Amino acid sequence: MSAVPSDAYFPPLPDEPPLPFAEGQAPSLLWYLTEPTRAAVDMGQYASTRQLLRAAPSGDGHSVMVLPGLGAADGSTAVLRRFLAKLGYDVHGWGLGRNIGPTVPAVQGIRSQLRDLGKTGKVSIIGWSLGGIFAREIAREHPELVRQVITMGSPYAMTDMKHTRANPAYQLLSRFYTAGAAHPPPEHTRPMFPVPATSIYSKTDGIVPWQGCMSDSGPRSENVAVSCSHLGFGYNPSVMWVVADRLSQPYGYWHPFAPPPGMANMYPKAA
Repeated sequence: MSAVPSDAYFPPLPDEPPLPFAEGQAPSLLWYLTEPTRAAVDMGQYASTRQLLRAAPSGDGHSVMVLPGLGAADGSTAVLRRFLAKLGYDVHGWGLGRNIGPTVPAVQGIRSQLRDLGKTGKVSIIGWSLGGIFAREIAREHPELVRQVITMGSPYAMTDMKHTRANPAYQLLSRFYTAGAAHPPPEHTRPMFPVPATSIYSKTDGIVPWQGCMSDSGPRSENVAVSCSHLGFGYNPSVMWVVADRLSQPYGYWHPFAPPPGMANMYPKAA
């Protein structure tokens, strides 16, 4: 892996913590019930745009961790990981079986993998839904090992678990969670996020409130809107292009996402 350039520059972080977002309510029953059908559409879009995705920016070989959402395993991220591997990244699933939440094995396993991968350079972490919350927590814990974080439909700014359709399953499994991990502190009460971050969200998300998947945009943070189901984030071509674009940035020269010419209509106006 190439060394970090001596003139690498990240814009400075502001002094104030982010403002709380009005996170709204749980997604409508219509969006929730149509999630499987709309996810199938996202998969179909991926199949029909594979030629377009071949033009996505290539990588520099740095390590990338991809963390699945609640109830999912590495199989759910296989398409995304294969796509990124073809672009030249050293891509890794989390290798911890099914994600049932912040259990002791999950927390320790993510820490161990990040330390191992971080021996050869900073690691980019991609997290889908709950996996994105894990990604942000481990980046706060070890910012020296993390290059950037990309979340996909991750309600890290949500303050009320009743606002997610996954709440019943989450509460059922909470008996297995490590002490204090089930409910991270509200995002707006915490110090500024220490590494560059991109939050990908969809207003048609049927599982989590899209407002809870966002934070204040800043010199090293952004929110990117897509049209996507929650279950389709790992297959939707507009999401995959954002991920490829973000990962391709040279270390130290982060800048906000801008759709390439001819693709602007794939990205709704951000809230």
